[in-house]
Amino acid sequence: MSTSPTELTLRAQESIPAPDIEYGRLAPVLIVIGAAVLGVLVEAFVPRRGRYPAQVALCVLALASAFAAVVGLAASGSATGEAGLIAMGALAMDGPALFLQGVILLVSLVAVFTFAERRLDPLAHGRHVDSFAAAGAAVPGGEAEKAAVKAGFTTTEVYPLLLFAVGGMLVFPAANDLLTLFIALEVFSLPLYVLCALARRKRLMSQEAALKYFLLGAFSSAFLLFGIALLYGYAGTVKYAGIAAVVSDTNREVTEALAATTGNDALLLTGGALLVMGLLFKVGAVPFHMWTPDVYQGAPTPVTGFMAAATKVAAFGALLRLLYVVLPGLTWDWRPVMWGVAIASMVAGAVIAITQTDVKRLLAYSSIAHAGFILAGVVAATPSGISSVLFYLAAYSFVTLGSFAVVTLVRDAGGEATHLSGWAGLGRRSPLVAAVFAVFLLAFAGIPLTSGFAGKFAVFKAAAEGGAGALVVVGVIASAVAAFFYVRVIVLMFFSEPRAEGPSVAVPSPLTTTAIAVGVVVTVVLGVAPQYFLDLASQAGVFAR
Repeated sequence: MSTSPTELTLRAQESIPAPDIEYGRLAPVLIVIGAAVLGVLVEAFVPRRGRYPAQVALCVLALASAFAAVVGLAASGSATGEAGLIAMGALAMDGPALFLQGVILLVSLVAVFTFAERRLDPLAHGRHVDSFAAAGAAVPGGEAEKAAVKAGFTTTEVYPLLLFAVGGMLVFPAANDLLTLFIALEVFSLPLYVLCALARRKRLMSQEAALKYFLLGAFSSAFLLFGIALLYGYAGTVKYAGIAAVVSDTNREVTEALAATTGNDALLLTGGALLVMGLLFKVGAVPFHMWTPDVYQGAPTPVTGFMAAATKVAAFGALLRLLYVVLPGLTWDWRPVMWGVAIASMVAGAVIAITQTDVKRLLAYSSIAHAGFILAGVVAATPSGISSVLFYLAAYSFVTLGSFAVVTLVRDAGGEATHLSGWAGLGRRSPLVAAVFAVFLLAFAGIPLTSGFAGKFAVFKAAAEGGAGALVVVGVIASAVAAFFYVRVIVLMFFSEPRAEGPSVAVPSPLTTTAIAVGVVVTVVLGVAPQYFLDLASQAGVFAR
């Protein structure tokens, strides 16, 4: 007996449940993505003269509103009693997700101020210019670029690109299934590839950096996707809870098609390894760090600061959720691997940084060493390990953003003077700027009364309590090595004679001044009185499963 099309439609409607989406709890992500779409429309319909103020205002308003939404969700109990899964189980709304989203939004809000700075470069044809190319699609040095510079064009597309990247970063640490994780990774990675290629000065170096980042990022995405496929073959699901249940041998209900592969440990170990590799690339940990120095050096410095701070926060959040929610049954397998990666990152980052003569490359290798320090907290595999990593990420992100904002101020005829020889005597030429940079360097070194000391103490304490005492010893030695090159820069700034033809320190607008001031205040407050924020991170350190 044949079935009519109407009956088939009714059966399909009965078998496919209508989606139940909690739009209120998705408010931070929806605000940012909605503003990014509006930013694209601004580029299409607003006259060129009005785009810059419109885009900056839209960006600031969206990020501030999204942060207010995160605070509102936390206050309503979404981080504690009301924590759970939302959007049909695709996302987790819990303490770590809200804490990391709040940090990402604050960092991005401060980063917008460095993006919008237009007083550091001299006027071009009577118009103010920023750090970005006049025409991103034009051939460097070609006639189209010259015409765009002469006309005073500015690439205001960077603001919707930034918002799209932030939207992906908000989803990344909250993803509760592997497909959502991959989509979020691509949503925030693709805008970053473009932003890295848009430097106004040194266009070819900028485009080379973007190409390297894109190619290596594509490889890491392929590893991640292959790992997702293998884990699906292992567990028969892409949901975190489902995979964790199969790993712990509490759920063997699978389809007939997957019965032959489900529970195959080779698929689990290989898939888990590939998945972790993809995330360690975004973290910038050894041996997946090769892109970091070249991309940090070649990208526009405001983009470098944003990327170095916000991407690390999002990637470590996703890594924590993967290891603590999906693979807690494999702790004995992944902990030795993370030990090796942490030690390699700390040692390689600290030792290679000593040889650097470019301040942006120095900060890049510094970030690799800090990835190792943060992994010490991940290795702890305890609740205190989660909270210490959350605190460290919050402290590190503002120090990083502030330090790159300072780098934009030291300039010569070719733009930013990033060679360390140009920083000699900076303390005599501009004592305030040198003192602020010294504060950030001391925080990176982990000197007491800075946020860096509180963060390192927290992760090392958690690692020691988790049985990783030897790792703490290596971390302390690596910190001592790293302190050498930080102090070397301070000595260069304050105890060297300035060159007569050396670079000058540009006077920034209130935008960059605000970004640097926020970095200094957060660095000092988290160093002098960290207990409130440590408690906040501790309260936010429980994952929803």
